[in-house]
Amino acid sequence: MGKLYLMITIVDRKVGRKYMELYKESEQNVMFTSLGAGTAASDILDYMGLEATEKVVFFSVQEESGWLLVKKQLQKKMKIDAPGGGIAFLVPLSSIGGKKALQFLLESQDYQKEEESTLKDTVHELIIVIANQGNIELIMNAARGAGAYGGTVIHARGTGMELAEKFMGVSIAAEKEMIFIVTKKEQKNNIMKAIMENAGMDTKAKSIVFSLPVTDTAGLRLIED
Repeated sequence: MGKLYLMITIVDRKVGRKYMELYKESEQNVMFTSLGAGTAASDILDYMGLEATEKVVFFSVQEESGWLLVKKQLQKKMKIDAPGGGIAFLVPLSSIGGKKALQFLLESQDYQKEEESTLKDTVHELIIVIANQGNIELIMNAARGAGAYGGTVIHARGTGMELAEKFMGVSIAAEKEMIFIVTKKEQKNNIMKAIMENAGMDTKAKSIVFSLPVTDTAGLRLIED
């Protein structure tokens, strides 16, 4: 028995294939992949001896026991905890729509639902920002000013824009950018507040911000330091 989690892995695009091969070796065959771009400030990159890089983002569903095995492999084989190694983290899932979808996502993993319980205190949180395209600098300047180190950007396209415009009374662009920022829990409120004040619905960015608990991580060396 165990809880279900969404595992998100963000690494340099040039090593993405190696991570994909590792996950397949670990029988994590059902993954969703997206391209992204790092947003770390130049002084942070200089500190870590890195260059700005393009990213690849993997999404998969994990049970807790499976994550513990994968985490060991990420640390041992991929050296994810080294500076610039990337990041992998868990976000708890409250539900999955139907038994067939559950079986598809978990494949060979033997899973039995357990009784729901209160989520334990978490150290990190995932801030997700959904904003009009072309406003990354505005958003990240606000986030960094409140203590964020960087984020990962995924280009997206919104649907149902006509209904949203009617409901909110503002014009909302269909072309979107999703920004993922992993931060310590105690910094979350300040970062979210800064984004909403500087890049919220009253600005050209029209940012929507929310957060999710992160129950475990691998590769967060800079934040931990």
